Amino acid sequence: MDALYPRVLASRFAECFRFYDGLLTEVAGARLAKGAETGPYANWDRDGEGVLALLDREMLATVIGVDLDGGHDGIMLVLTVDDVDKAAAVGAAAGGRIVAPPSPRPEWGPTCRTAHLRDPDGNLLELQSY
Repeated sequence: MDALYPRVLASRFAECFRFYDGLLTEVAGARLAKGAETGPYANWDRDGEGVLALLDREMLATVIGVDLDGGHDGIMLVLTVDDVDKAAAVGAAAGGRIVAPPSPRPEWGPTCRTAHLRDPDGNLLELQSY
């Protein structure tokens, strides 16, 4: 399982899917591991490790309750952890700001749990466990 990987937040999911699918599979040697052009999620792996994930921007905006159309959030880092609650508390104590508290996300996977934070510079980070 990947510890840390980038996720592109796409406003035009199908177009971005075609772009990254072509680039990653034909040039970078990655393969589509999950998802389709219809969205709202896709990810590409190479040698069993995550290379990039693509997520529909509006879906994430709904999850975290924030309008992402301002252009500030184009990429989000995703950190896989054992305990989302503990990781969110540590992140907040270290200067991060929780924008979506730890919550179950069964629609993303039966045991998926996430929290979303902003680092001190305002960059978006998802903490996740499965």
